[in-house]
Amino acid sequence: MDKEMYDSLVIVDILEDTVVDGPGLRTSIYSAGCLHCCPGCHNPESWDIEQGKVVSLDYIMSVIKSSDFADVTFSGGDPLYQPEAFTCLARRIKEETGKNIWCYTGYRYEVVSRTPRLAAILPFIDVLVDGPFIQGLRDVSLLFRGSSNQRLIDVQTSLAESRVVEYEYQPFCV
Repeated sequence: MDKEMYDSLVIVDILEDTVVDGPGLRTSIYSAGCLHCCPGCHNPESWDIEQGKVVSLDYIMSVIKSSDFADVTFSGGDPLYQPEAFTCLARRIKEETGKNIWCYTGYRYEVVSRTPRLAAILPFIDVLVDGPFIQGLRDVSLLFRGSSNQRLIDVQTSLAESRVVEYEYQPFCV
């Protein structure tokens, strides 16, 4: 993958120090563009990539590095609508900071892992929140996801074991 070719992303926003897109403090990158168009989506303004703004990966990295304590979440839209650029960003995050990365996508893990363009990001992702939001399965009691069909996938263990392994969230207790 040509690193220079993917030096920017089309995003809707960057939210710093959010606590809803994964455990702990997070810097969330909200991508523009989504083909899933889930009824009841909490962010339908992100569907149209033309409504986003082009932002350099260098700028995004400067925001990510500005917080020593916040990990990173890719949301949207669907980050896998721009898989090459998000893969470049994820690689840089791991190489330059080692931060934990969560990625939300409307694709199922099985589809992502079988599709080379999408699967390239997996070595850099810690948790993949997979599957489309389904309004009829909405469940407000679930942590970090909106409907019961969505899974929290422990990506590195899934890759190592060649099977889907769900992430088990263990909140920090004092």
